[in-house]
Amino acid sequence: MDSIFTIILLLGAVVIANVVHLILPKVPLSIYQILAGIIIAMLPTSATDISLHPELFMMVVIAPLMFNDGQNQSSRVLSQNIKNIFSLSVLFALFTVLIMGFALHGTMTKTFSLPLAFLLAAIITPTDAVAVKSLTSNVTMPENVNTTLEVESLFNDASGIVLLDLSLAAYESGKFSIGHGIWYFSYVFFGGIIFGLIAGSFLISLRTALMRNHVDIASIVIPINIMTPIVIYWCAEECHFSGILAVVAAGVVHSILYDRLRLTSTKVQIATTTIWTIISDALNGIVFVLLGMLLPQVVRRTPTTHLLFLLLLATALYLIMLICRFAWARFKLVNLNSTPENPSKDSWLLALGGVHGTITLSLALSLPIMINNSKFIYRNAIISISAFVILISIIVGAIVYPLVLPAKSSDYSQEEFRDWLTKTVQYAIKELQNNTDDHYNCSLVTDQLNSQMTQFYHINRTTFNKLIQKAHQVELQTINQLAENEQLAPQQVTWYTTIINRSFIRHSQHGFLASLNAVIHRLKWRITKYHHVRKQMKYRTQNDKHLTFFQAFEMLNHRVYDYLDRVQSADNIHEVALVRRSYLQRARILSPDRLSDQDKIAAIFVEGFQLEHSYVQEKLAANKISQSLANALNEQISTDELVYVQSLD
Repeated sequence: MDSIFTIILLLGAVVIANVVHLILPKVPLSIYQILAGIIIAMLPTSATDISLHPELFMMVVIAPLMFNDGQNQSSRVLSQNIKNIFSLSVLFALFTVLIMGFALHGTMTKTFSLPLAFLLAAIITPTDAVAVKSLTSNVTMPENVNTTLEVESLFNDASGIVLLDLSLAAYESGKFSIGHGIWYFSYVFFGGIIFGLIAGSFLISLRTALMRNHVDIASIVIPINIMTPIVIYWCAEECHFSGILAVVAAGVVHSILYDRLRLTSTKVQIATTTIWTIISDALNGIVFVLLGMLLPQVVRRTPTTHLLFLLLLATALYLIMLICRFAWARFKLVNLNSTPENPSKDSWLLALGGVHGTITLSLALSLPIMINNSKFIYRNAIISISAFVILISIIVGAIVYPLVLPAKSSDYSQEEFRDWLTKTVQYAIKELQNNTDDHYNCSLVTDQLNSQMTQFYHINRTTFNKLIQKAHQVELQTINQLAENEQLAPQQVTWYTTIINRSFIRHSQHGFLASLNAVIHRLKWRITKYHHVRKQMKYRTQNDKHLTFFQAFEMLNHRVYDYLDRVQSADNIHEVALVRRSYLQRARILSPDRLSDQDKIAAIFVEGFQLEHSYVQEKLAANKISQSLANALNEQISTDELVYVQSLD
């Protein structure tokens, strides 16, 4: 049960951190997640004492993250940045490990043997593109620097893992062969890439075969896609290749598939993208929450004086990496395609973008507790240094990036988007109402289209109550007019007045009791309808001028809709839509046998969405809205249309 409670705590912390970030977005999300982990670690429960299995952590958490990063990368971008990938992910990773390793060994020879120094350097070398995105979510990062950071983080993780394995083997044996090291690095590094390409191609062939047999459905394709990184990582590791590079390569092959299947499996692609976004966000959040949970443990296990020394050491190592990254970019060992006036600025941005995160933490946690049948005494210190390096890189980026980069800006605000979406939907509704004689089916469609507007707004309950009250008065006035014209018998007037009054009371109440009353009221409607239809047969026999039960309520609804059309304005449009919905629901309850024509409804829906797109294009052509706002509106309309189409299945 502790394991289940731990998972609940981790996911709960991720959700809470996301909520806080929505309220206070200026602070990077990763910092909120780390703070949430620290708070969880202070809870009086054994569920926070986490003991992670390194291989399981890499396979279940890191492998899916790297696979998703790979399949989200454009094959065109990767092909254009092959030199940069090799420069940063291989050459620079080796250079950094050598510089930091010799620096540690040279300054603290008694503490750090050369293999141990290389081991620590390999752990803190990999960077994390997700952490960078978290830090730059509110600022505008130059595209050339951002792309370089993304492609670097895809492959330098594997370099760090391979170099860590080499260093660990040298530390265990006390020997290191340069020739063996080069051979092992090449075998693991390039073997992982080749294995991933082959495995990814096989899975693509499998999916293509399924499509040819019309089996490209979510229940088959999505589970295969989710299991892919775990299976490929496990198989690659069994063959002693780099499992991380294998899943990245497989992900890149999948990105090529998606480029070719943009419109051939739209529903599956949207579902897959949504699921992977949720998985990726959750796993990344869990890693940073784990980091926060580990910090109190590290502090408790380390003496205060020793802890300060480790913090200073971590700061020194971070500064060495920062200077190395700047020099590597400034001397054009990586091509940033910088403009002549921005080479130094882009170089510093690339240096600051060396933020550490998931891989660094997972490598530190993967260190064995026992080496050569004795306790690995440096394990806790290395984990502490790695955690401090992660924190320092995040904090420095969170402070410096907003100072040197412009804040993200949009040529439209959320209020403008909502206002134009409201205008777009209202235009479509008015056109549908004016161009169709099928008022019942049209009302069903317009009620659904109204939800496009109301999903972004909070209903003004005071305005809604006033509209309901006035609609109630319109109904009573209509009843009196029908009575004066002898279209209703006195007993009928009493019935309708009672029913309308009850309906008004129900709409004027809120809360749980009101919801319960609504259910009871539905049953009363059905009983009332059955009772009144039978009773009115007598009045129809006595006077053929008397309206039937259904005729009377259709006339009441018609009068109310006319009133709502007259009073509708930009200020009460959402409250009016809600009042219309309440009367439409009453009509459905009273006339459940009244069949709607699904084909006609579908045709009206298609026409409505086309009208919305046409309205957006018309306003764009007239320069009333910007291109980016038009794109956002069209995306929202297309998404709503897709949701409707999926509901037809």
